[in-house]
Amino acid sequence: MQPKIMMRKKSISASKASLVLFLCQMISALDVPLDSKLLEELSQPPTITQQSPKDYIVDPRENIVIQCEAKGKPPPSFSWTRNGTHFDIDKDAQVTMKPNSGTLVINIMNGGKAEAYEGVYQCTARNERGAAISNNIVIRPSRSPLWTKERLEPNHVREGDSLVLHCRPPVGLPPPIIFWMDNAFQRLPQSERVSQGLNGDLYFSNVQPEDTREDYICYARFNHTQTIQQKQPISVKVYSTKPVTERQPVLLTPTGSTSTKVELRGNVLLLECIAAGVPTPVIRWIKEGGELPANRTFFENFEKTLKIIDVSEADSGNYKCIARNILGSAHHVISVTVKAAPYWITAPRNLVLSPGEDGTLICRANGNPKPNISWLANGVPIAIAPEDPSRKVDGDTIIFSHVQERSSAVYQCNASNEYGYLLANAFVNVLAEPPRILTTANKLYQVIADSPALLDCAYFGSPKPEIEWFKGVKGSILRGNEYIFHDNGTLEIPVAQKDSTGTYTCVARNELGKIQNEVHLEVKDATMIIKQPEYKVIQRYGQVSFECIIKHDSTLLPTIIWLKDNDALPDDERFLVGKDNLTIMNVTDKDDGTYTCIVNTTLDSVSASAVLTVVAAPPTPAIIYARPNPPFDLELTGQLERSVELSWIPGDENNSPITNFVIEYEDGLHEPGVWHYQTEVPGTQTTVQLKLSPYVNYSFRVIAVNEIGRSQPSEPSEQYLTKSANPDENPSNVQGIGSEPDNLVITWESLKGFQSNGPGLQYKVSWRQKDVDDEWTSVIVANVSKYIVSGTPTFVPYEIKVQALNDLGYAPEPSEVIGHSGEDLPMVAPGNVQVHVINSTLAKVHWDPVPLKTVRGHLQGYKVYYWKVQSLSRRSRRHVEKKILTFRGNKTFGMLPGLEPYSSYKLNVRVVNGKGEGPASPDKIFKTPEGVPSSPSFLKITNPTLDSLTLEWGSPTHPNGVLISYILKFQPINNTHELGPLVEIRIPANESSMILKNLNYSTRYKFYFNAQTSVGSGSQITEEAVTIMDEVQPLYPRIRNVTTAAAETYANISWEYEGPDHASFYVEYGVAGSKEDWKKEIVNGSRSFFVLKGLTPGTAYKVRVGAEGLFGFRSSEDVFETGPAMASRQVDIATQGWFIGLMCAVALLILILLIVCFIRRNKGGKYPVKEKEDAHADPEIQPMKEDDGTFGEYSDTEDHKPLKKGSRTPSDRTVKKEDSDDSLVDYGEGVNGQFNEDGSFIGQYSGKKEKEPAEGNESSEAPSPVNAMNSFV
Repeated sequence: MQPKIMMRKKSISASKASLVLFLCQMISALDVPLDSKLLEELSQPPTITQQSPKDYIVDPRENIVIQCEAKGKPPPSFSWTRNGTHFDIDKDAQVTMKPNSGTLVINIMNGGKAEAYEGVYQCTARNERGAAISNNIVIRPSRSPLWTKERLEPNHVREGDSLVLHCRPPVGLPPPIIFWMDNAFQRLPQSERVSQGLNGDLYFSNVQPEDTREDYICYARFNHTQTIQQKQPISVKVYSTKPVTERQPVLLTPTGSTSTKVELRGNVLLLECIAAGVPTPVIRWIKEGGELPANRTFFENFEKTLKIIDVSEADSGNYKCIARNILGSAHHVISVTVKAAPYWITAPRNLVLSPGEDGTLICRANGNPKPNISWLANGVPIAIAPEDPSRKVDGDTIIFSHVQERSSAVYQCNASNEYGYLLANAFVNVLAEPPRILTTANKLYQVIADSPALLDCAYFGSPKPEIEWFKGVKGSILRGNEYIFHDNGTLEIPVAQKDSTGTYTCVARNELGKIQNEVHLEVKDATMIIKQPEYKVIQRYGQVSFECIIKHDSTLLPTIIWLKDNDALPDDERFLVGKDNLTIMNVTDKDDGTYTCIVNTTLDSVSASAVLTVVAAPPTPAIIYARPNPPFDLELTGQLERSVELSWIPGDENNSPITNFVIEYEDGLHEPGVWHYQTEVPGTQTTVQLKLSPYVNYSFRVIAVNEIGRSQPSEPSEQYLTKSANPDENPSNVQGIGSEPDNLVITWESLKGFQSNGPGLQYKVSWRQKDVDDEWTSVIVANVSKYIVSGTPTFVPYEIKVQALNDLGYAPEPSEVIGHSGEDLPMVAPGNVQVHVINSTLAKVHWDPVPLKTVRGHLQGYKVYYWKVQSLSRRSRRHVEKKILTFRGNKTFGMLPGLEPYSSYKLNVRVVNGKGEGPASPDKIFKTPEGVPSSPSFLKITNPTLDSLTLEWGSPTHPNGVLISYILKFQPINNTHELGPLVEIRIPANESSMILKNLNYSTRYKFYFNAQTSVGSGSQITEEAVTIMDEVQPLYPRIRNVTTAAAETYANISWEYEGPDHASFYVEYGVAGSKEDWKKEIVNGSRSFFVLKGLTPGTAYKVRVGAEGLFGFRSSEDVFETGPAMASRQVDIATQGWFIGLMCAVALLILILLIVCFIRRNKGGKYPVKEKEDAHADPEIQPMKEDDGTFGEYSDTEDHKPLKKGSRTPSDRTVKKEDSDDSLVDYGEGVNGQFNEDGSFIGQYSGKKEKEPAEGNESSEAPSPVNAMNSFV
């Protein structure tokens, strides 16, 4: 197809006139603007917009819907043919046509038979401008016939021999999918040795004893009707022979040494080789005289199948498969020929012409063999169609010359060969329309002075109108280089000035009429900051103010915004924003930074910044270091087209040497008031050679920099306007991405103003479909950054390039990029979805990939939707919560984790592209097997007796299957925490309690309890319980002899405990006589003492001790009083004489007491500490009197007496280390000792208890005189 070029109007030399005339003849078709109101008013021949597929297989159980939708003006009427003759739907009560549509609905569900409506259908859409026809739609109902009854004899095979189990499925429409399973509906495992062929047969390269079974079943699945047919089971019996004879490979399929295969272009080529042999042969594929195509070749079925996708004529050739084992090899050569059904090179496109214009319809297709091209007019072969003198057929082209309105028609191009056909409709619409202006009347345009102004005049007419612009009511036609006239009617004023303000009239005229439209242009003054904020250095806690005084157009309302470091000002009342200033009160170090004043109007925006430096107040006057003063006296010399020399005189350094100069430039032509970085030079340099760009009105300024900061900019230099030139570069970041299925959006980054190199910057946008013998289509657009190509096929690759041009010519030839037209939703769902349940919580899902052509976009992956339908154990449905797993890329399987055991699930699979998700595959149901249950919800042990305990439990929260029993295990625990023999009991699943009898009295037991399904045992729950003692009345624990020793702010509480081990103690206390609640303190471990701290001096307190656990109890209350607070004195008593004398007397008294205690100990006498020990002694180290069971006297004559035979140590009185990790035993002191806050001993002393035998035997520690002395203090 000839390229279509839209060029800007400008003068043309006489030498080029003939070339332009030729181009104009080839591009005479009209462009119809996409204006909805205009499209509704214009007449248009019919266009088929939707139709059913050529080969349409329908479900015989459902209504048949044959689609045919078309558009046109006036709306078209529809008719149908069936098997080449008119189909009168009014005579068939089962057939209806949808209103305002050509779609047929054949009612099968109310008595119709699908077989009666088989045939070839074609739809015709007709209006006064022509007739469009659909493809030939072949309607065939799907069929899923039953398997033929046959008697299958058992297969008796010797080990090592090959075997083929034939499937021979019934012939269906479409053909069924074949798979082999057993009686349990489990897929038969396949491997390099055993695999299914493309014809559905099951091949054994060599049989082995494990292949013996009686349930080899071939299944045929007919997807269209969702039915599965089953063949009779086949029996295979393998008898062993030792040893197995090794055999070299022999091909089972295909047979012979060579074969042929014909495949169509674009299809998937499947070649198969399956071999017999022992050991199992390995298959390898090669292409004779060439390589297998990269990225399109896949090996399947353990490399027995060679798969090449999207084949082309280049894939024709000889493919050899080689089967090899250790004894030799066998091979087979398959000669592949790739034919091609017709495919488009250039499909005919609609033509909109004016009366008297010329045009062409081109229809080019290719195929193998080459297709025949035939033309039809309004559905009738063109040879017998009504004559049209403006029409001439030349093979694949129809040439139109001097068309008239009666020449409007719809033409059909048919390209066909023995493998298929293509049919395309393209209309020729001859319109005679007076001019119309689509731009809104009296539209107001506002621009800033010295910037471009674009005044729109969108129009349409047939013949194409001529556009003229006038200024003012009686102004003359606009001409000259100061205006640019675009082909779409737009008037561009490249540099609008104040005198450009006014009313502009656009006039469109053709031979059928004239119309005009007025628009208004207002040119506003640019907004300027006439006094910018200046750099400030301010001392802490001072006040600073920045000014921002502006000048703006009186008709524009400016707004001023202040920023700090490019962010909003802090929310602080110290920042005061005035009309034209910013004031900061009480400056702190945090206020240091850059402050920017931004002025915005509806048309422009300007800004200026200044830096605030906060310094500490100098203690003494010092040298002031400041930013340098700005350079001055800038001068331009040596002006050339692309360079100039700039020189300047530096300003004052202000005690800090200048490190470098920054040169900035302003483009007064394209961006007035905006300064850009140009370069920088060392601080010792005062001249620089600057590189320049064409068509820029340069001004330069210089900024000096030292360690303190940047100076204010210098005054601008004189202006220097460089000459125009061709653009040096093309737009960057060119992309082509469709936004809709039928378009291609081409975008690019526009050149900056100074990159245009001259006036009249435009872009030449070119595109053509990739891999199609097509020529470039080009369009020249204004200085924009996007162009939309409409009417493209869905998701096809395009070659794209964008070239810059201006009034002086074109930029260098641009590079090409590849883009794609718009994506559409995928057409088909993944097929052959299979689920393999791996275990009770994990499944693997497989699916066949969809053909890439049906993805209609970039394949992003597949989504698996799955949800739990119900639990198989509870049979209760719940809210369905669908889960989604996404598998990126062209994956064909995925894992589904986190499934619940013994449950029923459904899933489906969808393909995903950039547009969205395709249709879902049919829901696939699968079930997870049983799993082990969770632990029972609870285990309670109650009603302890001498020899029994009652157990109660709750069923598992998650049974994960059918419970078959509970497992109870228990064992006794002795006094040393050693475990006895383990007893196991199995309990029926319907029980929830039991009484465990024949237990030992006064014994602790540990219980382990879990539930069981057929899969196994779940996690267990444990508990401990104790049978009661062997007295008639159980002895309940008690706490007695609660004693207190109080100081000013603390008190030591001690007590005696009788009862079982493992009691947890707590102390409760409160102010005596108060109604406040008791305060509670927890005792760490099993200690029998506790220190209450934080008490109030001189206060009476009540106290009691309690225990928590199986037996809750408390002691009786005790009352104590803390000591009075000591008055503080301001004198140092250590220097007082009376204090020194008192201390000497105390020291003497202590010495006497020590001597007395030592003498009494040697005589075996008793002392208060000894009496306390008698009251609280550990029964394990105390002798017992035989007559009354009371404790004997403790004296030196009884130190080494053995225990009486009648004595025993109750288990519940034994003190174990692990029961009291922080006991005083670990500190080497008595258990009942109390500590003062300074670490001294203040309680009564008692002997250290003997540890457990497992801990080692230790003797009781005799009280020392020091400890005895401490008891008196």
